[in-house]
Amino acid sequence: MDLALAPMLGLRADMPQDPNTLTQRLDLDALASAVAELPNFRDAARTDLEPLRVKGLAHDHVALRGRGVLLRVPKQSQFALSAAENLAYQAACFERVSASGHGPCLHGVIAPQPRIPMGALLVDHIDGRPPRLPQDLAALAACMARVHALPPPRERPPLADHTDPVGGAMAEIEAQAGFLDDAGLSIEARAEIEEELTWARAYRGEIAGAEQPVTLVLTDTHPGNFLIDKQGRAIIVDLEKALYGSPGTDLAHATIYSSTTWDTDTWADLGLEEVAEFYRHYLALLSPEFAQRLRPWLVPLRRITMLRAITWCVKWQVLHQAGRQEAKHTATSTEDWSAENTDPALIAHVAGRVAEYLSAPILHRMRAEWLGTPGLEEMI
Repeated sequence: MDLALAPMLGLRADMPQDPNTLTQRLDLDALASAVAELPNFRDAARTDLEPLRVKGLAHDHVALRGRGVLLRVPKQSQFALSAAENLAYQAACFERVSASGHGPCLHGVIAPQPRIPMGALLVDHIDGRPPRLPQDLAALAACMARVHALPPPRERPPLADHTDPVGGAMAEIEAQAGFLDDAGLSIEARAEIEEELTWARAYRGEIAGAEQPVTLVLTDTHPGNFLIDKQGRAIIVDLEKALYGSPGTDLAHATIYSSTTWDTDTWADLGLEEVAEFYRHYLALLSPEFAQRLRPWLVPLRRITMLRAITWCVKWQVLHQAGRQEAKHTATSTEDWSAENTDPALIAHVAGRVAEYLSAPILHRMRAEWLGTPGLEEMI
């Protein structure tokens, strides 16, 4: 695919968004009042709040001018948690990942309430640029290696703990695969997915009981979730889905086609050698013992991560047509993929990406990394 076509593939930085969409969804007066109740922010005013361009399905972002701080306002919970549980989970993600020096620090928590139904977090507003691929892949690898090296706490909750990372991912994949019949896929595309599902189910059985390397992982590592700061460090700025699982998940999600072409700010169609070099660079940052333990899991986790991403697309294809959930501050689950929940321009972008990823040629192209010759496993 021609890199020159990238700006035509989705949401551009300069693409007009409805100026009323964000302000209708956010109560900026309530947010300003809540911020002013927090220690160190007593003098914050409504005029200090600056809503930012909508880029994600799960959050809105509002800058607090002159403070270097960002309000991160959830629209839903991707883990189907209640509003309070979701906020506590995300706060723990920021607190733990920021210890690596590669994540924003947490500055405050605004509890869910009627006018701010999902609550909000105050985190560092990172001054940085989107990654450029493949040039910044080494920086992404360094960020992940630092996060993966963090010693696990004695108590891991509220973060999910996948002592069996393959099993944890497969549970999510199977739930998402339940939407296959309603997603309107072509016969050829459905066959590509079913073949991978068959392999994954068999693989899970084969490795049952095997010890798998487990660390703190970021999980949602598509390149658009990083910024490169002035020192050249990669900072992960979207931390709602961190958990204890396989480092292979992070490496895969950062470099699979459905991730590197998701965000037009970071769009790239990586060659297999570029992907292999990313893996080799990451492994060189580890201790030889841990690198040796992890290596056999890397390509299987890449296949499973690809399935997780693709079956999410299947699920979104079905659920984005539903109506928006209301009264989230009292709901047991706040998962909400409704198109009514975000900006129409973003929904159009996501729909275009999902349609491509669920096409048979792209599915076949993604699978060629491990089914072709040479395969990725031989190259890393």
